Amino acid sequence: MLHTKLVGDYFALDPDECRAAGRSLASQYQNAAPFPHIVLDDFLDRSILKKIADEFPSSGDKEYFDREQERLKYQYRPHEVASGVARNLFAELNSEAFLGFLEELTSFEGLLPDPYFAGGGLHETKRGGHLGIHADFNGHAKLKVERKLNLLVYLNEDWEDSYGGQLELWDQQMKSCVVRVKPVFGRAVIFNTDLDSFHGHPDPLECPPTRSRRSIATYYYQAPEEGFASLPKRSRSGQSPCARSRASFGPVRRMVSLNNTSGPWGSLSRRSKYPADA
Repeated sequence: MLHTKLVGDYFALDPDECRAAGRSLASQYQNAAPFPHIVLDDFLDRSILKKIADEFPSSGDKEYFDREQERLKYQYRPHEVASGVARNLFAELNSEAFLGFLEELTSFEGLLPDPYFAGGGLHETKRGGHLGIHADFNGHAKLKVERKLNLLVYLNEDWEDSYGGQLELWDQQMKSCVVRVKPVFGRAVIFNTDLDSFHGHPDPLECPPTRSRRSIATYYYQAPEEGFASLPKRSRSGQSPCARSRASFGPVRRMVSLNNTSGPWGSLSRRSKYPADA
């Protein structure tokens, strides 16, 4: 959908094409339920994503998230990734051209990328892992800005329904799942990150031991007009009434965390202030 062109050895998005694409999808995005979002297949050049998937880093002895909220989840920020293609793509997803696409799509003005990739980068969840239904941290403590958008691009070829891992978008009362998205290769999901944008993939993955659920994740921000101190500093938790109670790993959490690894988030097996996303 969004095309790149080579500039020497570097591939770049076209600013005009990006803005035009964003405008064409704005109504679909802004009127979506249960909160503004869009699901786009073949969002980026397939050959670029295939190269990133082929060069996906090995988890090896890398530490991972292991807590009630999420299990067996790995995060690789761009500086940890050896693939030059992946680093090039992350640079473009933080570029003026891509910010233009997002601004037209969402009507948010003055969007800012995160050069630190707090919580972002490449994500991987292994067999048995999950991400409970939650709302994301809404403030970036280092940049003093408010988180507004998530972008997820999936890297899972030949992903079968039986593996699970569908991204779930829940209603604002957290009573039921409204949308399920299969995490297939090349599919992108963009959505608002408000205090009641509840999402996750709460059931343990049932993929073969040789497979994992992989994605690209980037987040976007605005400078709060009333200043960073005005953002709500609260965490909310509650148990989902869903019949699939996820009893094997405790209650589903509604969670908003301002870069905090203490309290209801539980303990981490890695020293990171930022939870990974879906």
